[in-house]
Amino acid sequence: MIELIDGLPENVVAFVATGRVTGAECDAVLLPAVAKSRERHDRLRLYYELECRFPGAGWEDLDIVPLQLQPWERVALVTDVSWIRQTVKALRFLIRAEIRVFSTAQVDEGRDWIAEGGRQRRAAPAETAMAAAL
Repeated sequence: MIELIDGLPENVVAFVATGRVTGAECDAVLLPAVAKSRERHDRLRLYYELECRFPGAGWEDLDIVPLQLQPWERVALVTDVSWIRQTVKALRFLIRAEIRVFSTAQVDEGRDWIAEGGRQRRAAPAETAMAAAL
């Protein structure tokens, strides 16, 4: 199950995954949250709390391409699942974003880090034109 987390800046897409996560849930919950944030922000941040060892019995059902194509600025993963922590740490060089992995005991630190300096909004077209004229 995917549950969105409130209370973080608008450019942060934050969620908790527990139990089995399906492609339908990603389509219904996660992707609309990403689209809403993209309407107002050029660079997004992803905050992900993973509370299970295997977040979906059917990985083939999950279409994460839309998530991979986003211009992520930062990604924070909170989990105590050691194989996931190690895999993310080993492969983070493949993602063009600043990535940090936190234990569940560090959940507050993870939320603080993902929110740090993250309240910037996309400039409105009129603001951009005015800045260019100066």
